[in-house]
Amino acid sequence: MEFANRTKELEALERQYREEVSSFVVIYGRRRVGKTTLISRFLDSHPDSLYFLATEEAEHINLAEFRKQAAAFIGNGLLASSDADWLTVFRYLAEYRTRSRKVIVIDEFQYIGESNKAFPSIMQKAWDTVLKGSDTMLIICGSIIRLMESQVLMYGSPLYGRRTAQIRLKQIPFRYYHGFFPGMGDDELVPYYAFTGGVPKYVESVKPYGSVFEAIDSSVLNTEHYLYEEPYFLLRHEVSEIGSYFSLLKSIAMGNRKLADIAASVGVPQNRLTSYLKTLMDMDMVEREVPVTETNPEKSKSGLYRIKDNFVSFWFRFIYPYRAYIERGETAYVSRLIKERFIESHVSYVYEDICRERMWDLSAAGAWDFPFDRVGSYWGKACSKVDIVAIDDSSGHLVLGECKYSSFPKDLDVLHSLEEKGRALSRLTGTDDVRYIIFSKSGFTEGISSACSNRNNLKLMMSLSEKR
Repeated sequence: MEFANRTKELEALERQYREEVSSFVVIYGRRRVGKTTLISRFLDSHPDSLYFLATEEAEHINLAEFRKQAAAFIGNGLLASSDADWLTVFRYLAEYRTRSRKVIVIDEFQYIGESNKAFPSIMQKAWDTVLKGSDTMLIICGSIIRLMESQVLMYGSPLYGRRTAQIRLKQIPFRYYHGFFPGMGDDELVPYYAFTGGVPKYVESVKPYGSVFEAIDSSVLNTEHYLYEEPYFLLRHEVSEIGSYFSLLKSIAMGNRKLADIAASVGVPQNRLTSYLKTLMDMDMVEREVPVTETNPEKSKSGLYRIKDNFVSFWFRFIYPYRAYIERGETAYVSRLIKERFIESHVSYVYEDICRERMWDLSAAGAWDFPFDRVGSYWGKACSKVDIVAIDDSSGHLVLGECKYSSFPKDLDVLHSLEEKGRALSRLTGTDDVRYIIFSKSGFTEGISSACSNRNNLKLMMSLSEKR
């Protein structure tokens, strides 16, 4: 797996290892994002390490296995057959002399905490009285976000305040996809990103195939492949009421984006729905969007919910409605539907997300003579939807943009429409300085290119690379 995109996280671990006498690092994030692989890569260069993977079995079984691995690590066979408790085992590990700093990893930590609610307190005591100051690096890793937060990160946890660093591993941004698929251009990479959504495990699953459609046919349209029922798997390990959360995702995928519409669709009062939605947002599956011009986003009545995870969005749009056909072996029919609709009804929307993310890169590179503070989109009474709105709060500058993922070049009509929206948003925000940017997969006509060459407030972007 290509690790260029994880350089920052590896460097953070290395800093902790080198700079702290003893360090307590928490790594967490949803499943499939590469937490264990990241740790394994780190341990490759730190041989004096003990890696323990907890299971969903009872605490005493996990303890027995941990004793066994610790005994092998320090070369003390008697420890494996003893009845030593967690604190004693950690004391043996802390006292064992190694040539370099010891690294102790407990992966899927939350399973032990679920089996024994007092385990975070046991770990607190182990850190405070045994490991801290013992030239040891402790890494706790977990993939059930709500449990990691309650057991380790929240104020009420016994371990709160002990960690010296934390890394929440998320999906990989589009900008790093060239590292996964060397030689591919942006046009080819966008559909791959729209399908895999930056999840390393999904990327590994599709890399062997010659095209994104071949990858889809061989993975998610195959009832024996893990991706076929992946949303069920993700929910099963994170929540107890799988049916309720699944219904919420299904409702949003069907186009119910307002809180009231979602509540009516699933038959749940709005005041009960918010806690479910928060859990899905914590899982990076769902996000709440508001027009970027809103000054108080949390209280905005214009908030809309959408499925944030590209793969989950794809699955609910193209797999779930056609499961009966897939189960009957009619995959050719579903494959044909995907090929017909994938670009227009899925990839084009993901392209907008990529372009909005690209705005930050352009700003950091000095594309404009001012930085902006917010990037989003606009919908509301002032004008029809604007794909990109970047706002400089300090000076009132605006950058408005359109994102066009289509097979023909864009002409002046796109610019004229954008300028009309610019006049409306200029009145709404009270600014006179509006700049424009247009992203187009298939480039631009001579007419709009000529217009761009004669003005400095317009940028044309082709395949996510600056043209002018």
